[in-house]
Amino acid sequence: MSDIIQLLPDSVANQIAAGEVIQRPASVIKELVENAVDAGATVVNVLVVDAGRTSIQVIDNGKGMSETDARLSFERHATSKIRKADDLFALHTMGFRGEALASIAAVAQVELRTRMADDEIGTYLSLSGGKVTAQEPAACPVGSNFMVENLFFNVPARRKFLKSNATELTNIVTAFERIVLVNPQTTFTLHSNGSEIYHLQTGSTRQRIVDVFGKKINQELLPVEVNTTICTLSGFVGKPEAARKKNPHQFFFVNGRYMKHPYFHKAVQQVYERLVPAGFQVPYFIYFSVPAEDIDVNIHPTKTEIKFENEQTIWQILTAAVKDAVGKFNDVPAIDFDTQGRPDIPVFDPSRRVADVPRVDYDPQYNPFKATPRQVSSVPKHWEKLYEGLDNLKPDEPQPGIFDGQQESQPEASPISEKSPVHYQYKGCYIMTAVKSGLMIIDQHRAHVRILYDMYRKQLTQHPGRSQKVLFPEAVQLPSSDAVVLQSVMPDLERLGFELSDLGGGHFAVNALPAGLEGISAVRLLNDMVDTAHTEGAAIEDDMHHRLALCLARNAAIPQGQVLSNEEMENIINQLFASENANYAPDGQPILCILRQADIEKMLAGK
Repeated sequence: MSDIIQLLPDSVANQIAAGEVIQRPASVIKELVENAVDAGATVVNVLVVDAGRTSIQVIDNGKGMSETDARLSFERHATSKIRKADDLFALHTMGFRGEALASIAAVAQVELRTRMADDEIGTYLSLSGGKVTAQEPAACPVGSNFMVENLFFNVPARRKFLKSNATELTNIVTAFERIVLVNPQTTFTLHSNGSEIYHLQTGSTRQRIVDVFGKKINQELLPVEVNTTICTLSGFVGKPEAARKKNPHQFFFVNGRYMKHPYFHKAVQQVYERLVPAGFQVPYFIYFSVPAEDIDVNIHPTKTEIKFENEQTIWQILTAAVKDAVGKFNDVPAIDFDTQGRPDIPVFDPSRRVADVPRVDYDPQYNPFKATPRQVSSVPKHWEKLYEGLDNLKPDEPQPGIFDGQQESQPEASPISEKSPVHYQYKGCYIMTAVKSGLMIIDQHRAHVRILYDMYRKQLTQHPGRSQKVLFPEAVQLPSSDAVVLQSVMPDLERLGFELSDLGGGHFAVNALPAGLEGISAVRLLNDMVDTAHTEGAAIEDDMHHRLALCLARNAAIPQGQVLSNEEMENIINQLFASENANYAPDGQPILCILRQADIEKMLAGK
């Protein structure tokens, strides 16, 4: 029998490795920017075109590479970070495997220009599909300049399954944020299709967080600082009022590396269990510093899963540190410095003479039991004219009402013959009405959500909604990551009836809202809709329409506890049963239930 096992060619092996390391354009940016940080760069510029599909360029002013190192860096398992196996447990760099550049070159066309400070001339290297196509001397500044074009050009299946440009750009921004938050000593810029998304100057960790997520978050952070022999823990956690249901900013870093750790995440959320509503989460930015030999980062190709040797001990330290931060915040009394326009309350001075006691004036001759002369009301002259015409009224003629034309309101005929025209509202939350089979109970909020959801979906798919101009445009400031998402869903928002103006720098002006949303905060509504799109993605247009319509309907629907008149309840019921699905809300929750007549009689039956 002939042998069937063969060694794979290097080109095939590199493509297999690239499937694990390079999953999307964001993976390329992560690897190249981490290499720039490892090279000691103080300025890193990232430029992408078409969310990385067309090109990705990363320019840094780091150490650069020699001609030999530039050529060798694209070989598999070629690295300057480690020399032996023991070095895996003493890592002080972001990269160490030597797979990133080889994987990128295997699935893209790469150009590299690099020069070291001691060299007079640099090196130009060109690769396509893992093969070197050109190498020559070139004049270039100190550092490295990577240009990655036509990603996955030789792997059509992988390129085909890339998401939309908006989704891929969101992933790029997410990967970029994870690196810049842990390197505040480095200047970073990010450009997409020629427009600047981020320009982050060097500063403190708190300033970097504010630069990335906006000034509003600066008022929501509580400092955390703990030094122990096992680990050093620093960073910030959010105040209870900063909790969000969607898209909370939550980051763990260990030794300058971003990580995902559900066990530590549970430790932070446990502190806030009784402080925030169910389903809400607080933001946190927590930086761990532990001995390199106590962690293992060589678990997953993305290096985001890390094992700790003293995991339970660190869990207790983290819990205590967060509790201490929240406890200090609650113990500090609130000081209100906004005293403009308030009355000036003088401070008591014991050396000053107290003013005379105020005196009360009264009539000592007044006797409440003594009879006083009664005031006789005068009768107007010609009072007979007030009653003219009363004798001419017939007994059967109806008396005029207080207002002309007043008639007793009659309920409109219901399109559903089985339900009663009179309804009852229970505790401001449920509408109860009699039907043929028993007693129907309807959740008024969910019913209104279903009605509005159907209306907004129809507007998105068929015709644009009507806009209502606002008297004074409201300004909305969003972090750069959220501004990217808002730009991607702007056409859908305009179809709903929004009118937004991009003022630059993550600032938007709300000039008009969809008709029927009077009284709703435009800032809160837009933030909620952006969080929904950011959390669940905007890959499929129909999916995006569903999420936008659902978010808008939830914000515009009548809240639980609002008292309704019988006419309003009648309108809700009629519109609900005109819907295609009157039984369930758009998120799958039941809208109504029926307490059957037989069950009512059974409950009231005697023993």
